Amino acid sequence: MDLVNGGTNCKGNEIVLESGDNHHNTSSSSSRHHYYSSREILQITLIFFVMIGVSGLVLYQYTYPSPFYQRSYDPSFSPTNPTKENQSPPSHGAMQGNNTPSSSNDTPPGNQISPGNDDKSLEKVLNQAAMEDKTVIITTLNAAWTEPNSIFDFFLESFAIGNETQNLLKHVIVIALDAKAYSRCLTVHTNCYALKTDGVDFAGEAVFMTQDYLKMMWTRIDFLISVLEIGYNFVFTDADVMWLRNPFHRFYSDVDFQIACDHYWFNSTDLHNSPNGGFNYAKSNNRTIQFYKFWYKSKDKFPGQHDQDVLNMIKFDPFIKEIGLEIRFLDTAYFGGFCEPSKDLNLVCTMHANCCIGLDNKIHDLKMVIDDWKNYTSSPDHEKFTKVITWTVPRRCF
Repeated sequence: MDLVNGGTNCKGNEIVLESGDNHHNTSSSSSRHHYYSSREILQITLIFFVMIGVSGLVLYQYTYPSPFYQRSYDPSFSPTNPTKENQSPPSHGAMQGNNTPSSSNDTPPGNQISPGNDDKSLEKVLNQAAMEDKTVIITTLNAAWTEPNSIFDFFLESFAIGNETQNLLKHVIVIALDAKAYSRCLTVHTNCYALKTDGVDFAGEAVFMTQDYLKMMWTRIDFLISVLEIGYNFVFTDADVMWLRNPFHRFYSDVDFQIACDHYWFNSTDLHNSPNGGFNYAKSNNRTIQFYKFWYKSKDKFPGQHDQDVLNMIKFDPFIKEIGLEIRFLDTAYFGGFCEPSKDLNLVCTMHANCCIGLDNKIHDLKMVIDDWKNYTSSPDHEKFTKVITWTVPRRCF
């Protein structure tokens, strides 16, 4: 078969490619014929079709990207089972939240998710945990408090054995201050949110009034400002506060900010009451937002002081009256602690392991709180109402 002007001549096992300028066959040495083997022609043909196929695939992926390619080139993608090499805790301002329980004890992925991410944003966690009036219960934890048989376990148990507290647990958001606390939270609770401040490691026990302790206290105040600004009310509770009765029955209605006390002077409006920052209830409005920002900013005016001491100083400031903030102090008969224990278990709502230095001491006495409550609830009704049943604590914390 001859194809003129660039045709081919088949000669045995050879294919002759003729130049388009040469219309005649010749065996002379001046011929412009070029000879290629059948194998070379086959390779060229295969390469040609492969190039066509790859071009089509690239065009298809550009038009209809598959999940595989999306995931492979997504810088925020993190493996389901991360290794230690790809783990790093989320940073403040680039926060990671996760509200899905996990059965794994591995450290959670450290890819940083911005608050604007719809999948794991703070707002999504708040929305999932909120009551109908947009109220949530917030606590903060670090690794030292999440060890088995430590503070966090007592905290969860108190909701389980308390009076009308079981249904409140679904409204609790645990703010984990380090990766280990976050991982532990995911194994036992639904609403977990990871928060990390760059350059600060909150994993260990924060000894009272050390630099790490102060940073931890002020980090949570800063975080709570964000919660108020998003539009959510909150009850903030330290994890060493045992929830034994539903406290909402004892809260004041239509009050901007109410807080528990180390010492209570029998008048809820008396500013001379000694507030305790480990348990408070704040309504989201312009007054509380201004107040929390003022509280946080005041740390610079009183360097080296923790949030509770600064609050004790600014509660008399004219600014509080100027913004119209209404403050109430909660009676220790209902909201007691080791500083000033409630006297009657028939009244108690919460019990706080305050005025206690040392994690081991705190754990010891909190276990006694749980035991005291179990003994109380298992006692006959006539004993509960015919005699005053009180605490056997504090013991090591006093």
